[in-house]
Amino acid sequence: SKNDLVICVISGGGSALLTDIPDGCTLNDLKILTDLLLKSGANINEMNCIRKHLSKVKGGMLSSAAYPARVVSLILSDVIGDPLDVIASGPTAPDPTTFKDAMDIIEKYGIKDKIPAGITKILNEGLNKIRKETLKESDEAFKLTTNLIIGNNRLALKKAREKAEALGYTTKIITDSLHSDVEDVADYIFSKLIKYRNEKPGKKSCLLFGGEPTIKITGDGLGGRNQHLALLMAQKINGINGVVFLSGGTDGTDGPTDAAGAIAEPETLKRSEALGLDINKYISDCDSYNFFRQEGGLIKTGPTQTNVMDLIVVLIN
Repeated sequence: SKNDLVICVISGGGSALLTDIPDGCTLNDLKILTDLLLKSGANINEMNCIRKHLSKVKGGMLSSAAYPARVVSLILSDVIGDPLDVIASGPTAPDPTTFKDAMDIIEKYGIKDKIPAGITKILNEGLNKIRKETLKESDEAFKLTTNLIIGNNRLALKKAREKAEALGYTTKIITDSLHSDVEDVADYIFSKLIKYRNEKPGKKSCLLFGGEPTIKITGDGLGGRNQHLALLMAQKINGINGVVFLSGGTDGTDGPTDAAGAIAEPETLKRSEALGLDINKYISDCDSYNFFRQEGGLIKTGPTQTNVMDLIVVLIN
């Protein structure tokens, strides 16, 4: 009723955990689709656009279900820029995307012929106006909905900066918006590292980066985007004295592994070669976990239960 107050606590993982499957498809259909999108390299915004159009609670539908009650959502953001419609697929936020956007993403990654027939049917019904669109900003439910961001990647970076400065490092937050493929991100971070090192020779420095790079899986190995990024950086910083690189997921989990991420340093490659490990093979196989498991660079924190994307730390001198 209009006298009720609904308090929602929303965080990363909401897209996967909060679901009400639409008529015409199954939970297994959604799992197959999610797996295809992950392996294709689709980013979180693209994945959630599709998820919203295959749900009866995402895309503002939860606010609609609560109407005419007042809704207050306390939100931990796991998405770059904190877009309310993307975090957990926006159960209490208006959705600017459409069924056409969802289908365009599926076609972009060339998986249209691989997705289950039930999902194709639902999206086509949406395109033909047979199924109702997600909720838009003009809906009455949003006049009674308040969304509050209570934690995000920028906050994690600020806390990391405080800690680094307390340890005596001159610290700079470079960005909280990393979102490209891990190979491009590695190039970007390395360029910043070299530039900063040359500008401030001998100075004890810390560079901080945040966001969520993507990775296109090319092998059958075990790993995650943070471990793979550390693997790429191990090659780049090989032999550059005084540099340490760390990349980890704030939720304590990186890919389908028990590691949060990994550390790379100037001696990583030398140690791995002494163990008979071919780093290029581990990169092509996307097998970063097994590389660092043998080399010793894995970071294992255990699950933190709080996902505000990834935290990357570069220590210089």
